[in-house]
Amino acid sequence: MLMRQIEALLFVSSQPVTEETLGSALGQSARSIGSAIERLNASYAAGRGVVLLKIAGGWQMVTAPDLESTVAGFYGALASQRVRLSKAAIETLAVVAYNQPVTRSEVEEIRTVRCDRVIDTLMKHGLVRVSGRKKSVGNPLLYRTTDRFLDLFGLESISSLPALEDLQDTSVSEPSDDDGSGALPAGDE
Repeated sequence: MLMRQIEALLFVSSQPVTEETLGSALGQSARSIGSAIERLNASYAAGRGVVLLKIAGGWQMVTAPDLESTVAGFYGALASQRVRLSKAAIETLAVVAYNQPVTRSEVEEIRTVRCDRVIDTLMKHGLVRVSGRKKSVGNPLLYRTTDRFLDLFGLESISSLPALEDLQDTSVSEPSDDDGSGALPAGDE
């Protein structure tokens, strides 16, 4: 059990942890911690993906050195999957999230700008999907958010979104881009 506890603590620590600190946290002597670390490290030496490394006077769980290229490739793939959204995309995503299922024209009516390119971008990132067609003139497409949207924003479900009233209480007024002409921008992304 002690080895598992040490493993868990080293796993969550972002910096090296001394045997004394581990002993204090687990109610054990530094000597028993050192013995447990030796046994744990021996089990890792049998070809696991992580190893224990003694650095800066403490122990840290690190990637096995022979897996460096595997981890580097994985981080590169993750970096390419990062989603960077413009203010317009975030606004459009919020309109879809709070009004789904919603048509493009309904989103444009709320935002007062064209949104076709922004919706295409959100679909490309897997944050919005087509969920059917509205039974009205022209049968326009209906849009909904996806599970990736929930995951990205740390939501369990759409019902986990904060109430619009709560958001309006915390909103900060921003300078207007309105030039006074009353014309709507052609679109943004």
